[in-house]
Amino acid sequence: MEKQVISPWITEETLRAFAAGICYDIYDKLGAHPAEKNGVSGVQFAVWAPQAAGVSVVGVFNRWDPAGHPMRKLGDYGVYELFIPGLKQGELYKFAVKQENGETVLKADPYGTCGEVRPGNASVVWDVNGYAWGDAQWMKRRAENDVRKEPVSIYEVYLGSWMRKEPECDESGKPVAGSEFRNYREMAEGLARHVKDMGYTHIELLPVMEHPLDASWGFQTTGYYAPTSRYGTPEDFQYFVDYMHRQGIGVILDWVPSHFPKDQVGLAVFDGTCVYEHLDSRQGENPSTGTLLFNYGRPQVSNFLIANALYWADRFHADGLRVCSMAFMLYLDYNKQPGQWIPNLYGGNENLEAVEFLKHLASIFHKKIKGALLIAEESEMWAQVTGDLKNGALGFDYKWNLGWNSDFLEYITLKPGLRSRRYGQMTYSMLYAYSEDFIVGFTHDDVTREKGSLLGRMPGETEDMRLASLRAAYGYWMTHPGRKILFMGQDMGQPEGWNEEESLIWRENDTGRKVRAYVRALNRLYRSQPALYELDSHPDGFEWIDCLNSRENMIAFLRKSSRVEEMLLVVCNFGPDIHEGYRLGVPDGGRWKEVLCSDDVSFGGAGTGNPQTISSEKIERDGREYSVEINVAPFGIHIFRRQ
Repeated sequence: MEKQVISPWITEETLRAFAAGICYDIYDKLGAHPAEKNGVSGVQFAVWAPQAAGVSVVGVFNRWDPAGHPMRKLGDYGVYELFIPGLKQGELYKFAVKQENGETVLKADPYGTCGEVRPGNASVVWDVNGYAWGDAQWMKRRAENDVRKEPVSIYEVYLGSWMRKEPECDESGKPVAGSEFRNYREMAEGLARHVKDMGYTHIELLPVMEHPLDASWGFQTTGYYAPTSRYGTPEDFQYFVDYMHRQGIGVILDWVPSHFPKDQVGLAVFDGTCVYEHLDSRQGENPSTGTLLFNYGRPQVSNFLIANALYWADRFHADGLRVCSMAFMLYLDYNKQPGQWIPNLYGGNENLEAVEFLKHLASIFHKKIKGALLIAEESEMWAQVTGDLKNGALGFDYKWNLGWNSDFLEYITLKPGLRSRRYGQMTYSMLYAYSEDFIVGFTHDDVTREKGSLLGRMPGETEDMRLASLRAAYGYWMTHPGRKILFMGQDMGQPEGWNEEESLIWRENDTGRKVRAYVRALNRLYRSQPALYELDSHPDGFEWIDCLNSRENMIAFLRKSSRVEEMLLVVCNFGPDIHEGYRLGVPDGGRWKEVLCSDDVSFGGAGTGNPQTISSEKIERDGREYSVEINVAPFGIHIFRRQ
């Protein structure tokens, strides 16, 4: 390596750590940072472009002239840096990357902390270190407590259509780009109020990282370190998270380290070569989506992503990340045809480099970020996604239970007369419920425009029948093992599928009021009953009473905590018939009190329930010495607590 003076801004030690893939705060060095040198204020720029013939900084300040501010290359590390005096926060800039073929391409900053409002795509100088946080109490409690032992009920949100406003227009009458969106600060108060009223513990945001296309919902990221400017500045987003924490609400972010778009301004072919992706398209591209796949075997790429995960937790106090589309990462042949992929060195389809990356991520994330969660979206049944790294797991805290979601929705959306044929789809999930630590629920993928809302998918000739089926679905969801998640709008009985271009319907109507009342009651019950969460990941927390009554589409089971007196008996009727004097086996001769009935009139039901405490009788049923006699509503969920 040629001998050269390394600036104090980026030391030799930093460069070596980055080259090894272990500089976890590299975002403090690469990118654009307001700084002061020799008493002069300006901005320090740095970028990794290992095969570039040269790099310069361009912007409004030099009329986007690539010859104006050439950068200095630091040894053989592929890193370029430059301090430009006089520049301030808010300056637009890009990197003009000169490729080996002589062509110069303008690129957004991979480590840029802010971006232009689309359709603009320049990076914006922004210091994310100056926000005065007010959530010290939340962060202290999070670090000291184990959230995995607490109830977790997540409200999944797409900020772009949670609550829009009428767009502003310029002098010519043309809508101003991004003016249809509310600011992070504007949304914080209303969103927190709704979440607290409904009883959720967390919100989960579809990706807020900068992205060019609204219709991608944020899942095709170009600015991994920049909160999207659609809703305001990085400081506005910090305020948003801070406000949620001060209201006692956790914030989980969707994060996409699996693939990225081919937009010329982004990471693709960054310096004229495949820097972030593989050179061979069979490894570096997924033809089903037209996106590029990260090269996890390159240390600087792995470092870029792991540091990014830490960045959102450190600079924005995120309480967790949901790693999206992990099948793209773990399987070399995912969504590919023969000839479109290359086996690993053992001839298999597992991406061994991605496996090591995910384990590395989990190890560092949990070491450095106390109390925050890693959640996996993995659709192909990879073994041991959750669990301890020492036992061979990937080290995640939770995994979305996509199997339960798919099977149960297929069952519950059938006409009642056909459900008995698919009865096993409702009960099958308990065969694998403890193979991972799961989150169960209904997410954005279940309620797209094409699929329709959950209420709209329920069978029935009348609104009351559809509401009853929806209440039955939600009751089973809330009492099934696993932490909870529900996409926005589904707790208000939205009539249509989710449209990212339209706001939720916030006008209160009778249907929406009833659904809200029911989901609110379910959340409050869930949070108040340890039997619904304490042993969520242990087989001792669940016991079948009846899982064979396919003729009447009924099931019954127990949910348990470590204390016998907290035991719950859950009876689910997915059929249209009322059952008066229905006898059901119970563990012993105790007494039971109904704590929730989905047929309550306040939820839109007919009021078929069990208002009096019920005593067990020594009458054998369901293979048990004792039993109780109860009334069961059509499409009814009845939950009893042991007295």
